[in-house]
Amino acid sequence: MALWRRSGKSIAEVARELGVNDMSLGLWIKKSDEVSPVSEQDQADRVEAARLRKRIKELEEEVEILKRFTAYWVKDSGR
Repeated sequence: MALWRRSGKSIAEVARELGVNDMSLGLWIKKSDEVSPVSEQDQADRVEAARLRKRIKELEEEVEILKRFTAYWVKDSGR
């Protein structure tokens, strides 16, 4: 459970990496949370990690657009 919490990844991603069913991992996490609830800091860290992953994806898409534009511009200016 700690692996999933620290990773900032979805349950499905961690389950795939571990080679277990995501439903099983989800149930294990739920049972673990019943014994020791997730701290506010852990929850805040997960939310921040998800926000940062989303921002990284956006930036990667922007870089790809700029690469395509640059290639087009170089090709077009060579005429």
